[in-house]
Amino acid sequence: MELRQHPYSPFLHAVNKPVQYLGGEPGEKRKDWSKVDCRMCLAFPDLYEIGMSHLGFKILYSLVNGHERLLAERAFAPWIDLEKELRARDERLRALESGRPLSDFDVVGFSLQSELTYTNILMMLDLGGIPRLAADRGDGDPLIVAGGPVATHAEPLADFVDAFLIGDGEEKTTELLETWARLRDAGVPRAERLAELARLGGWYVPSQYTRTVDAATGFTVVDAAIGDAPLPVKRHILPDIAKYAFPTDGPVASTETVFDRVSVEIARGCTEGCRFCQAGMIYRPVRERDPQQVIDTITKSVANAGYDEASLTCLSTADYSAIQPLVHETLKALEGQHVNLSVSSLRAYGLSEAVLDDMSTQRAGGLTFAPEAGTQRMRDVVNKNVTEEQLLLTAERIFSRGWTKMKLYFMIGLPTEEDEDVRGIVQTGVRALKVANKVRNRKDGKVTVSVSTHVPKPHTPFQWCAMDPYEEILRKQAILREEARRTGVKLKHHDSRGSWLEGVLARGDIRLGKVISFAYDAGARFDSWEDQLNLDVWKAAFEAHELDVTPFLSTLPVDARMPWDHLDVGLEPGFLSREYQRALKNRLSPPCGKPKGAFVHHTNLEEHEADERKLVCYNCGVACDLTDMRTERAGFLKALGANTPAAPSRLTVLTESETPQERRTRLNRRPMTQVDQGKPVRVRLGFTKLGRMAFSGHLDLVRLLPRVFRRAELPLFYSEGFSPRPVMSFTPALSLGISSLGEYLDLKLRRDLAPDEDWSQLFLRLQPYELEGVGFFGSVALGENDASVNKLLSRATYVAGLAPAVLAQAGLQDEAALVRRIEERRAGPLTMKKMVKGIGRTVDLSAQLEDVRVGEGAEALARAGFTGNLIPVTLELGIDGSATPNPAKTLSALLDDADLPFQLVREGLYVVRDGEKCSPLDLARIRPAMKPSAQPEGDSPIASATESL
Repeated sequence: MELRQHPYSPFLHAVNKPVQYLGGEPGEKRKDWSKVDCRMCLAFPDLYEIGMSHLGFKILYSLVNGHERLLAERAFAPWIDLEKELRARDERLRALESGRPLSDFDVVGFSLQSELTYTNILMMLDLGGIPRLAADRGDGDPLIVAGGPVATHAEPLADFVDAFLIGDGEEKTTELLETWARLRDAGVPRAERLAELARLGGWYVPSQYTRTVDAATGFTVVDAAIGDAPLPVKRHILPDIAKYAFPTDGPVASTETVFDRVSVEIARGCTEGCRFCQAGMIYRPVRERDPQQVIDTITKSVANAGYDEASLTCLSTADYSAIQPLVHETLKALEGQHVNLSVSSLRAYGLSEAVLDDMSTQRAGGLTFAPEAGTQRMRDVVNKNVTEEQLLLTAERIFSRGWTKMKLYFMIGLPTEEDEDVRGIVQTGVRALKVANKVRNRKDGKVTVSVSTHVPKPHTPFQWCAMDPYEEILRKQAILREEARRTGVKLKHHDSRGSWLEGVLARGDIRLGKVISFAYDAGARFDSWEDQLNLDVWKAAFEAHELDVTPFLSTLPVDARMPWDHLDVGLEPGFLSREYQRALKNRLSPPCGKPKGAFVHHTNLEEHEADERKLVCYNCGVACDLTDMRTERAGFLKALGANTPAAPSRLTVLTESETPQERRTRLNRRPMTQVDQGKPVRVRLGFTKLGRMAFSGHLDLVRLLPRVFRRAELPLFYSEGFSPRPVMSFTPALSLGISSLGEYLDLKLRRDLAPDEDWSQLFLRLQPYELEGVGFFGSVALGENDASVNKLLSRATYVAGLAPAVLAQAGLQDEAALVRRIEERRAGPLTMKKMVKGIGRTVDLSAQLEDVRVGEGAEALARAGFTGNLIPVTLELGIDGSATPNPAKTLSALLDDADLPFQLVREGLYVVRDGEKCSPLDLARIRPAMKPSAQPEGDSPIASATESL
């Protein structure tokens, strides 16, 4: 859909980051609706910047669109400002790819990552034109499904969601879509279709079950199945995640996201068995991707998307059996590409020195670990297999390699926690800081202690535990603040109001559906955002339905029936209760899937094969083939060439005999190894910024264009220092919503990597890699003494398009009346009010306004995509280097109407020579008389080649 036809185009200028609602990103898939059997909208109930970083979302988008007869598009929760605009205009929430409302899809699938997104799901259904309640949907309405970790205990959403996927989605999603399309085409009524879905396995269909009240707790629980629906519903487990290669070509976000990089899932599941961690329980067994597949995925993704950062990720990356050789080989594959590699979800032990040596060449200023508890007793309670000695050894290793920052994650509100354990959190940080100061021999180390509130989650050993009352959490946070005072440790703790609500929704039953609906109608939105959460609304909702939340947050009987017991995630009930009892006795359960007594995997084949100890197994209920697990790990090590132990680290022993120079060399870490790039060539590029890109901010453009250049394999010239970046210089930024036919940037490239390149043809080389709305139209090599484009510019030409009907509302009946209004305004003072640091100032606009021409510029409007009956007005604005002209404010002042709508395009930016406008690409006209040495190196100047604008 072209932007000018998009239903949101009239009001996009009024919302924050409008480009996030328009689609059109590189890697986006747009399929013909008429040529597919089933159309799915992947709906993420949070902002674009969060959803676009989610790995499961990317996997399903690629998987469904890779099917010839299926289609997937995307939708994200609209922020408060867009919701307001949609409601004011009775407009629908639409998918990014086609611009169709959610009600047009056959299936809408929600990603459930947090209980605090429940009200956003109702908002998206409401704005999408879909009945809120599942019982109110007819045969023509979309099927509403949901999956993700929260789906394993989402009974509070049972009134709104038709079917929940329990388990891995790669196989079950396509199966669902094909089944739904087949039954729909056969004329099967909706109720019978839902019954058929329940029989597929892995799908919990709430309408196919009856419920009763458990006498022991008062909870409403699933009691029996209707017909032949399965009970319990068993989690679907994908035995081999490598069967579905991780996607390498998905949409590249058009604005900054929380994880703006290539992230690859290297394993699913976790061996550690932390008793508070739901993901570690419900994603069993551990399944690792083939390391060569991981390396290939990263290199292909970097090439396809142009990212400059990649990440290896899983629940615990340090427990990937071949993590050390994988990091080493991945860095080798990325060598010379200026791509930073990070490793997420690190443990506070087990990172070999070889891994840290490799990681120390990367950009990260610090590393993050999660001890979770501040005393050894509490770490044993939660089964966090790390000791104080291991944590401090890790601190010594990272600070000795030049890192200056360490972040430690902890929780309060854990079962059996005492004040001593709370104080121990800060003291652990203090001891890590002492290590930093000792190793670095200077007090520039930084340790941050970040503390969240524990929420007992279903399907974990702590599912029966009480949650600390809100007042108790506040008391413990006060202890933390007092303990941290004057220690040098930076303390952060989360707002625990959201944790309270999360606890209620996590352990709640179907009765909460009415509460969620009430809270949504009363304005609850984005409850996971501290500045949006309004607990008064939720408390009013509980009171309105006379629902006491105390039982949901209290200690629960181990033998009681729970609202999630009908969902079998693969764990034996006895396993969870045994782990609960071990926790209450402060007893550890060492990691499973590793040799007895081992905390880490062997990093080489020789030691792996020599270790004949049995792998630990707790009979949790998930059948693991331990023999196959051992064989697979050996194969990974062999494939990576990790046959023998690695050479000792250069920092294995820290000696007191180290010289000051040696210490400085070691501690002054210089990531992204510097290379001699030679003398750069400077190239000027001309490009357009139209359509959806007009709603992309300048910082997004600065972030996106280097990705275009990397995809085109340009030899970019990088800055030096800790975070090398491509060296670029842009023309003055445009305001959001203003299109442009003539933008420019100066770019430095490595001459030594492309000595024979004809830089005048560079724009042609870039055209196959253009972003939607960005078109390159010219290029020229600059001489050594040529000024940057920003220093040359002296004129900007804008064209506005005004609809006659709109002008009539302002009392301007024709073009002649418009001319008179402008002449009258130019005859007097032309000013605007501007706030500068909270102080109102009057700005004289006439100083920059050089000319106004009514009736000129229709061609520029047409080329920018603005058609119809529009009266063009051309503005010539001067650029003096001290201020950037504001064409919209200037035109509003000329029309004497600040609210008059109009279309605006920057026709061009110019250098004025001898009273004439010259293109910044026309070096022959804009250069002053120069000595021959000022010309580009070579026998003759390289001329520009420019297509017609």
